[in-house]
Amino acid sequence: MPAVKKKHSTATAKTTTKASAKTATPPVAKTVAGALAKTSRKTTGKAARPKAAAASRPFDVDALWALDRVGAPSLSPDGAQAVVPVTRFDMEKNHGSTSLWLLSTLGGQPRALTHAGEKDGQPRWSPQGDRIAFIARRDQEGAKDEQPQLYVIPPDGGEARRVTRLPFGVESFKWFPDGKRLAFVSWVVPTLKGQPAQDRARQAEKDRKESAYVTEEGFYRFWDHSLPMGRVPHLHELDLETGAVRDLFEGTPYELSRAEPDADTFDISPDGRRIVFSFDPAEKKVLEHRNALAEVDLRSGRTQVLLRDGDWDFTAPVYSHAGHHIAFIASHQGLKHTMPQQLAVLDTHGHWAVLSEDWDQEVAAPLRWDEDDLGVIFCAEDRGRRHLYRFDVKTLHAFLLFEGGHAGAFALEAGTLVVLHDSVQFPPRVCVVDHEGEADEQVLRRIESFNDEALAAHRFGLHEELWYAGAQDELVQMWLIYPPGFDPRKKGGGKLPLMQLIHGGPHTAMGDSWHWRWNHQAMAAQGYVVACVNYHGSSSFGHRFADSITHRWAELELQDIETATDLLLKQPWADPKRVFATGGSYGGYMVAWMNGHLPAGRYQAYVCHAGCFDWQAMFANDAYHWHAKELGAWYWDDPAKVASQNPVSAAGHLNTPTLVIHGQLDYRVPDAQGLAYYNTLKAQGVAARLVWFPDENHWVMKPRNSRLWYGEFFDWLKRHDAPSKTRAKGR
Repeated sequence: MPAVKKKHSTATAKTTTKASAKTATPPVAKTVAGALAKTSRKTTGKAARPKAAAASRPFDVDALWALDRVGAPSLSPDGAQAVVPVTRFDMEKNHGSTSLWLLSTLGGQPRALTHAGEKDGQPRWSPQGDRIAFIARRDQEGAKDEQPQLYVIPPDGGEARRVTRLPFGVESFKWFPDGKRLAFVSWVVPTLKGQPAQDRARQAEKDRKESAYVTEEGFYRFWDHSLPMGRVPHLHELDLETGAVRDLFEGTPYELSRAEPDADTFDISPDGRRIVFSFDPAEKKVLEHRNALAEVDLRSGRTQVLLRDGDWDFTAPVYSHAGHHIAFIASHQGLKHTMPQQLAVLDTHGHWAVLSEDWDQEVAAPLRWDEDDLGVIFCAEDRGRRHLYRFDVKTLHAFLLFEGGHAGAFALEAGTLVVLHDSVQFPPRVCVVDHEGEADEQVLRRIESFNDEALAAHRFGLHEELWYAGAQDELVQMWLIYPPGFDPRKKGGGKLPLMQLIHGGPHTAMGDSWHWRWNHQAMAAQGYVVACVNYHGSSSFGHRFADSITHRWAELELQDIETATDLLLKQPWADPKRVFATGGSYGGYMVAWMNGHLPAGRYQAYVCHAGCFDWQAMFANDAYHWHAKELGAWYWDDPAKVASQNPVSAAGHLNTPTLVIHGQLDYRVPDAQGLAYYNTLKAQGVAARLVWFPDENHWVMKPRNSRLWYGEFFDWLKRHDAPSKTRAKGR
C-alpha cells in the first residue's frame, strides 16, 4: 500500500479506498426501453455544501464568476503548509487577479501571501522550505515587467523579489534540489549566443513596424496564438545568489515542445547534476510528432539522447528519489494514434518497459514517485470520473489514493497528501487525504473554505449517473443534472424541458466535475434537465471504446445520443415538445451533423459553439495532421471518405433553428467554420443567430463575454421553447 502516512482526524467527507483500480461493471439493462429503470443509479449532491437557511437564489453566470478559482497546490517540505493560487474576478471591471494563499494542513485559517501582483501563478515551494518561487508580471523598483518573470518570497511574508529580467520572459520552472538554483523555460532566438544578443533581438521585435507573420514552418500557431517568429523554447539555469543565467540548449538543436513547454516536459535529477527532458527529434516540427527523451549534463553541457523510437511518443519524465529510474508516459503511436498514454520506466542501463500495459486506463501528467520509490502517483480517468492512483512498480497493480469526482491536482511531501478536487456539486477545493483503520478508509479533511459562504446562498440540483445500452448494444454512461428542488422519483413534478449537452474532444468525457465555461448547475437552474452522454469515442472507458469511432465519425455517437433522448422522453417528467441539443467543439460538430441528419422537430433548437462544419476548410486549424488519422484519409486522397463524415455534405437538409457561437482567436476550430455554418443556415432561410467574439479563443474566458454568452444561450432556447412562446403570445 502507499507510503502516505496514516493520520487520525475529524472527517468532513468519507469514502472507501479500493484495493483495485477497477470499479464494478454496471449491470446491463435487459431492454433498451427499460434501461433507466433497471440500471443502477447513483445520485449525489444532497450533502455537498454547508446548510444555509436562505439558500434560495438561482445559481447563474454572475454567481459563477463571483466564486474564487483555486489552483494546484504546492506543499512545504515538511507537509505542514500548502501554497495555492487563487483567482478572483470583478464582473464590472471585466478583470481578474490572482494572488497566492498559504493553507495549513494541520489546522488554521488561510493566509494571503501576495497582494501586489495581478497574475501571481505557478507557486512552488523550495526544497528547504525557506522560499516560494512563482511567476508574475509586476511593477517593482521602478521597472514594469513586459513579460512574466520569476519571483521568490519567504513563506512567513515580506516583499517578493524579482530574480529574472529576461527579454522574452519565463514560461515555467522547477527548483534544483539545493534550493540555490532554478531551471526554467524561456523562448529565445536559437541562433544567438548570450543574453545581450537576446536583449537586442527583443528590442528589434518591439521596434518592428511590419505586421506580417512570415514562416516556412509546418507548426506555426497553437490554440489561440502564433508561435513567436524565429524563437523556440529553451531550458535555462538560474543561480539565485549571483543572478547568472545559462541557456542549457544554446548552440544545440534541442528545444522543448512548442505547444506547451510546461514543467512536465523536464525534470531535475536528485543530485542536481542532470536534467531529463522530452523533445521532438524531427528537424521540421509538427504538432503530431512523436517525442524522445534526452538528458543534459550540467557540468559538461553535453546532451545525450536516452530514448528514441519512431513508433512511440515519450513525455513527462521524472526521476526517482534515488535517481536510478526515470518514470515517463509512453504512447505507442505507431500502432494507432488513439493508443493510450501508459506508465513506463527507464533505468540507468538504457532498459525501459511499459508498466501499465495490462491496465486499460490512460495515465495523465504529472507523474510523482512515491516517497519509497516503489510506486508512481498520477491521476487517471475511469468511467467519467478522475481519480488519484499509486501504481506499484513491482506488482504492476494500481491502487486508489483518492476517489473522485474529479481529482484535478495533487501534492505529496513528508507523508502528507493534498488534492485539489471538484464535482458537479462544488468547484475545486483543497483537502488533505488521510487513511485510517484496518480497511484503510479514506478521510478527506478540508483546509480551506474560500467558496462555502457564496455557495450556501444558492440551491443546487441533484445529479446522477445512469447506464444504458447504446450503439452496438454496448453500455454507455450518461449524467443527468436536475433543476434545484426537482426529484425525478416523485410524482407530480410537472413537465420539464430536456437539454442534451454534448461534450467536445471527441476523446474526452463529461464527468462528475465542475465546469467553469459550460456549468451544469447554471444550466439546470434555468429549469432544464441536463443530459451529458459519454458517447462511443469518449475517454475513460478503455481503448477499444475510444477507438470505436475512428474513420466513421458521427455514426455511433449519434446512435448513443438519440437512444438517450428516446429513453429520457419516456420519463413522466420529460416534455417532448421542449427538447434541445447543445455542444461545443466536437459537440458543436455533432449538433451541426444532427441538424442535417435528423427530422425537423426532433429538437426544437440547437446551440453550436466553436463547432466543426467542413473538414476540408478545417485544414486551416493548428492540428491539421490529426484529421487524416481520425477521418481515415486526406481530403484530396479520398474525398468521399471525408465527405461521409462531413456536416457540410448534408447542408441542403438543415432544418432546425441554431445559435452559432465562435471566437476569432480560435485556431483549433477556426472561426470561418462558424461563419460558414451560420451563412449556410441564413441562405436557406433556417432561423439562426450569430454570436462572434473578436477577442476570445476556443473558449469564452472574459467575465462580461461569458455573461453575454450565457444570456444569448438561454434566450435562444427560451425563444424556441413551446411554453415560453405561448406565454409571449399571451402578453
